[in-house]
Amino acid sequence: MATFSEPAGPRVALVLGAAVREGGEPSPALSRRAQHAAALWRAGRIDAVIGTGGVGRHPPAEADVIARLCRQAGLPEGAIHAENHSTSTRENIAFAQPVLARLRPRETLIVTDSWHAPRARLVARQVGLRAQSNCPQPERPPWRRLRHILREGAAILAALMRLR
Repeated sequence: MATFSEPAGPRVALVLGAAVREGGEPSPALSRRAQHAAALWRAGRIDAVIGTGGVGRHPPAEADVIARLCRQAGLPEGAIHAENHSTSTRENIAFAQPVLARLRPRETLIVTDSWHAPRARLVARQVGLRAQSNCPQPERPPWRRLRHILREGAAILAALMRLR
């Protein structure tokens, strides 16, 4: 007797938001993350992108800028999804859950910077998301990333206490 199983879902990149600058321009971090997701798509490593992040200091929403950058990089409209209300790493991941539930991915890759990835994976586990991280290569030398690393140490402690 043959058994049938549902086809495997897509491989999804969950791109965590970062600042949008005046005039709707992406910050270097936002651009780096979106471009990395697009590169993963071109390489056949993912089938869809979920951009996350709401409106911060400057409009539009971070997720909308991620979507724009992915379209410009050649991703088809059907491969791009957005969660555009979140304002923190925890919200990026938690608010993306309905989109993930609809897509039913077989694999989820969190796309963020390497210094941010440990906290992102911790938060993902806390909200019940099984995911790996996949990070763009840093453009800055390690000594210039020290500020981010120190900030993330405190943020990881807050995440462990579920303050953020």
